Amino acid sequence: MRIGHGFDVHKLVLGRKCIIGGVEIAHDIGLDGHSDADVLLHAICDALLGAASLGDIGKHFPPSDAAYKNADSRVLLRHVIDLLHKNNYKINNIDATVICEAPKLSPHTAQMCANIAADCNIDISQVNVKATTTEKLGFTGRGEGIAAEAVCTIIVNVNT
Repeated sequence: MRIGHGFDVHKLVLGRKCIIGGVEIAHDIGLDGHSDADVLLHAICDALLGAASLGDIGKHFPPSDAAYKNADSRVLLRHVIDLLHKNNYKINNIDATVICEAPKLSPHTAQMCANIAADCNIDISQVNVKATTTEKLGFTGRGEGIAAEAVCTIIVNVNT
């Protein structure tokens, strides 16, 4: 078994969609980034890549590459899953936390888990997404950005 940890943060700005866990959430501001800035999926990608010793999201999808401009992070996650499979790994579980004051995420976490499970080709029971605040402290507390952390375990796929 191998363990990976991922972290990501994106600034909140006017004129962008707020997409977290592949769910477009109604909010007056959205996440800024080269891709769709899905902070949750980026943290999960980094956790999975780290567990497999395959670098990080910036190595595979650099912001300097125009091909990833406004890219759907669910597509990026599926690419990471392909890399894991090519390296003979399969996911055991994913646990992630999104850190923000707003928008309220609890109505959306079930759909986020479903999206992640579908993209990773795993059972939804292997995915957990939580949301928390920082009690109005720091950049997330002031509503300047959203952060996410993810931990995953992967195992060598003995069925290949």
